[in-house]
Amino acid sequence: MDARAMARHFAESMIGHRNSLAGKAEDAVKAQYALHRTATALTDQAEDQGKAARTVLEHWKGDNSEGFERRSARLGRQLRTTADAARDAEKVVAGVTSALTTGHARARLAVDEYLDKAAGLLDTGLKVGTRAALLKAVGQAADLEPRYTKETAEAVRHARGELEDAARRLRALEKDVEHEGVADGRAERTRGGAGGRTRPSNARGKGRSRTIVSAARRELGTRESPPGSNRNPYGPTAAWCSSFATSMWRKAGVDIPVLPFTGDVFRWGQRNGKAYRSLSAVRPGDVLLFGTGPSSPATSRHIGIVEKVSGGTVTLIEGNSGDAVRRNTHELSPATFYGGVHP
Repeated sequence: MDARAMARHFAESMIGHRNSLAGKAEDAVKAQYALHRTATALTDQAEDQGKAARTVLEHWKGDNSEGFERRSARLGRQLRTTADAARDAEKVVAGVTSALTTGHARARLAVDEYLDKAAGLLDTGLKVGTRAALLKAVGQAADLEPRYTKETAEAVRHARGELEDAARRLRALEKDVEHEGVADGRAERTRGGAGGRTRPSNARGKGRSRTIVSAARRELGTRESPPGSNRNPYGPTAAWCSSFATSMWRKAGVDIPVLPFTGDVFRWGQRNGKAYRSLSAVRPGDVLLFGTGPSSPATSRHIGIVEKVSGGTVTLIEGNSGDAVRRNTHELSPATFYGGVHP
């Protein structure tokens, strides 16, 4: 009688959990790689298309050249939007890959530990050679199984939760791409009606604000790694609340560099006619500046992206809040914020 084969019989459920996690982790790695290649290819295509269009327009001035330029610019925006969505999706899937890999490792260790202990018990019973000793060993091996199966089942439940959260985030990404008119051209039809009229600038501003807020929401939970290091995916290794905010603006097409110091964001707003001191001007997609003024890190301490304004409170999505991207609600007060900037 093979003691380890008998132990594997008791471990069927936990082995199934382990194998399921391994298969899902492998699928996630493949999806992550495919999204990376897609984002890279779309970015390259957008750059090539832009260069080709500029070359054509250098040698073509005529009645139809302006229409060509508009269509070319639209195509470039669509390619860049889709590439950004693919990068964001890659990041989502990377988180799932990590969770699945961790879960598989946890399940594998539980299975290996159980098989070693159960096989040891059964071997002892077999060596004694009596029916009573063998039955006792079988009972002991069976009694061990529920604790280890519970551990592997918990790893599966945690991984399932990560998959469901990722699915929600990916659906939100899909909606953002559709909102930008890439999927079915709706945004372009909204921009131009009869006679080729474009949307009013305030409508374009609202669309940009929604894009900023959606991009920021997708980053909720992103942490610096390792904790306390200030290493982050948005800018240099430094306090990164401002790098996060300006990075989200750039995703929405705002012509602003990644600015690690919050006061520089306010100064950018002043130069571009977008900064304000009166908090009555605040709206979603803006940034609000914590402190008393933009002169130094001591007076301009923090920054957040406005998600929602409700009465006397404002909800912000903030980078580097407890070493992570978090949603926080504050009193909308000049005692907290010295001003804000429109994107």
